Amino acid sequence: MAKLFTRPLLALALAGLLPAAAQSQDGDPGAYLAARVAGIHSDYRAAGEWYTRALLADPSNQGLIEGALISVFSLGEIEKAVPLAERLAADGAQSQPARLVLLADRARRGDFAAILQGGASGLGPLVDRLAAAWAEFGAGRMSEALTAFDQLAAADGFEPFGLYHKALALAAAGDFEGADKILSGGDGNGLRVMRRGSIAHAQILSQLDRNAAAVEMLDRSFGTDADAGIDALKARLIAGDTLDYDVARNATEGMAEIFFLLAGALSGEVDDGSTLLYARTATFLRPDHTEALLLSAQLLAGQAQHQLASETYARIPPTDPMYFVAEIGRAESLRADGRTDAALEVLQGLARSRGDLMQVHLALGDALRREERYADAVSAYDAALARVEKPESQHWPLYYSRGICHERLNQWTEAEADMRRALKLNPDEPQVLNYLGYSFVDRGENLDEALGMIQRAVLARPDSGYIIDSLAWAYFRLGRYQDAVVPMEKASLLEPVDPIVTDHLGDVYWAVGRKLEARFQWRRALSFDPAEKEAERIRRKLDVGLDAVLAAEGAKPLAVAESKND
Repeated sequence: MAKLFTRPLLALALAGLLPAAAQSQDGDPGAYLAARVAGIHSDYRAAGEWYTRALLADPSNQGLIEGALISVFSLGEIEKAVPLAERLAADGAQSQPARLVLLADRARRGDFAAILQGGASGLGPLVDRLAAAWAEFGAGRMSEALTAFDQLAAADGFEPFGLYHKALALAAAGDFEGADKILSGGDGNGLRVMRRGSIAHAQILSQLDRNAAAVEMLDRSFGTDADAGIDALKARLIAGDTLDYDVARNATEGMAEIFFLLAGALSGEVDDGSTLLYARTATFLRPDHTEALLLSAQLLAGQAQHQLASETYARIPPTDPMYFVAEIGRAESLRADGRTDAALEVLQGLARSRGDLMQVHLALGDALRREERYADAVSAYDAALARVEKPESQHWPLYYSRGICHERLNQWTEAEADMRRALKLNPDEPQVLNYLGYSFVDRGENLDEALGMIQRAVLARPDSGYIIDSLAWAYFRLGRYQDAVVPMEKASLLEPVDPIVTDHLGDVYWAVGRKLEARFQWRRALSFDPAEKEAERIRRKLDVGLDAVLAAEGAKPLAVAESKND
């Protein structure tokens, strides 16, 4: 059976990594409190400034020192964290972040003797033992390094980590056959590794003049879900290029892989701030570590630190195969930071420089659609689809997104065609089933088909308030008012402050004769700040009732629709 990296085991490496809270002190309580508030909001720049100010008044406070260390560490300024870590170590503080900083500093300077002497130990058995093995490698003791990797692989639960890093070390030493034997597995079941491990294996196979085997391995690993970076790698292999091995060329880069592995595997499983420290350690040890830079930026964006995320994405150069991913991420961070025009400029520039990539035009289309520039978005989606040689299941979002734009432009024939094409590619996609079904309901067309679509969407997403609202609204438009009550009430519970769902609940209550409750729900809907057009209609319903509003709009009265229940 293939050996697998498991997240619960990796969590052991995080024990005690979070910083201890600084104790309240008399030196500068205002600066201390401001630092704590900034830290709670992951505002690392402000936290660092306030911790530094607080330290001026209380320079020996270990909690303040550690807070300042965490702040600059999270900013990626590990050089500034080193003296703070040394102060904590000299004072005998049991600080995991300080130990991590000291280990990273020694690894970057090539001071492997200090690492082997235990000067930065105490980070947990996995990190300590991998770091010691790589330090042996860096000190030129290959036999001792391989023994250390083997001993880790023999430890319960740590086998895949020891074997993977042993393979990287063998490749770094030029033993590509030995590295391939580990990654492929003697029994035919190799290590199941993350994306970077697959890249390492492809490079190793290419060094052995086995490009075809490398392409086959990448196809097995990624199938049709390969990203543009993997596609570019495969193209070089197919063209007969010999790939350089550069995943871990020396001990320092090998240690960078320790922390990237931990950060990638723990992302989404533990506190983002803790994971960020591992990702920052990887980029400190290897500044050109593209995957670690991308992960750092994504973690910062997840903490709403959009400016820091943008700056981190910007560190990836245009020559990197993943540059387009970084630019798309940077544009998203700029948009989240309120800089919409700058975000669009980034994507438009990318469309000019990397216009060969479908993903670039898709990202531009999505950005334009969010800004309600639907005609421009359609053009971007057209360009994206022009770069898809044969649409497959994973391309359904292109048709779905373009269909939304056509619908908003009142181009219903084109919108319906796109939605049906999306469903042909992915027949059970709940987003498309719901959107097309709801659109039919809203237009009063194909109501039976629409109901079936929405029911399928509900089965796939039973806890989606918006989809359940569509189901209730389909019942309402079919005149099945009593059937609409329960799903509409459930949708309201799932989306308690959505003006459209609340407005719909009022309409359903009115249709079944619960008019006081209907007016209550309409008033609630108004309090949730609906668009002005919807707000005006709700105010008219409050004034004259739903029946009069429908009559003024030329719609069938409720009584006519209700006769369908007979």
